[in-house]
Amino acid sequence: MAETNNIEVVVKVNSGNDRYSYSKNSSFQRNAIQSAKELINKAITEKLDMKILASSKTFRVADLGCAAGPNTFIAVQNIIEAVEVKCQSQGAEISQLPEFQVFFNDHALNDFNQLFKSLPSERRYFAAGVPGSFHGRAFPSESLHFVHSSYAAVQVLSRVPAEVMDKGSAAYNKGRINYSHSSDEVVKCFEAQHAKDMESFLKDRAEEVVLGGLMAFIFPARPNGTLHSETFVNKTATLLGSCLMDMANQGKISHEKLDTLNLPVYFTSPQELETVVKQNGCFSIEIMESLDQERPQPKVMSSAIRGGMGGIFKEHFDLQEETLDELFDLFQKKVEEQSSSIYNSGNAINLFVLLKRVI
Repeated sequence: MAETNNIEVVVKVNSGNDRYSYSKNSSFQRNAIQSAKELINKAITEKLDMKILASSKTFRVADLGCAAGPNTFIAVQNIIEAVEVKCQSQGAEISQLPEFQVFFNDHALNDFNQLFKSLPSERRYFAAGVPGSFHGRAFPSESLHFVHSSYAAVQVLSRVPAEVMDKGSAAYNKGRINYSHSSDEVVKCFEAQHAKDMESFLKDRAEEVVLGGLMAFIFPARPNGTLHSETFVNKTATLLGSCLMDMANQGKISHEKLDTLNLPVYFTSPQELETVVKQNGCFSIEIMESLDQERPQPKVMSSAIRGGMGGIFKEHFDLQEETLDELFDLFQKKVEEQSSSIYNSGNAINLFVLLKRVI
């Protein structure tokens, strides 16, 4: 249930399998998962103690924020293959390998029908859907051996801070859809919300993950010491906000509705994440490495954002498809015009972080 002093927003990817669906417009996220494969292998080879299976012959994996596929299947397969190799390296025969159960978790509004219709036919695991937010308990105590999340758990907030929507607040974020080019008060509200969410997230996962279990996250981050306004992901969000402002000035969308839209995302730095993990105390940071950062073409970037977040704009402004086309065509044009600034070297990183439950 949403708190009364905050505005809850559900980030729901475009469903189905059509032209603008997430499944057909998520190559950017998929490439990050594929580039993390060697780190997943390293994580399981070096950090996973198979003694965690002492009380069960079933290895349980959860993918948080799974969306509608196919990226989640690639991530899960990488994990399962690495665990099988680990078992066989310790002398296990094929008949002695654990069974695998995979839990695909996302909001109840997620297109689970599309997800399950596209499940790999030759998968080596039992599949189950777990509807509900990962901002809260989603699994029984000490039931998971490996948790994975890509482009979801770390940067998606549970809600928009109420202050940024309050016209009487110094943090009122009028005319902007993100925090990065706003006042210090706005930035501090988003920083505080992210810290609160991560504290709660780690507390909940500490209940659900077995002692010695692992959690792996892939997410876009802000390099240490880099201003929020200088990061790649925030520059693109600001540019998209400017497109909405252009359309509001042309009377195609409402200024009032624009003032009530803030994207529920925050891009943390490695330093910030280290701080919140240490404060929680239940997990150790085993691996923290940057992944190769893809430089997507403007058209690919526009399609990826539309597939992942287009539904927010469509529902908030009650847009028809042709108006949504116009929004993202304008966004693509602006990305092309400002590419040298957006793609400034050093302002974009993807992080792979591996945590281990230690207490």
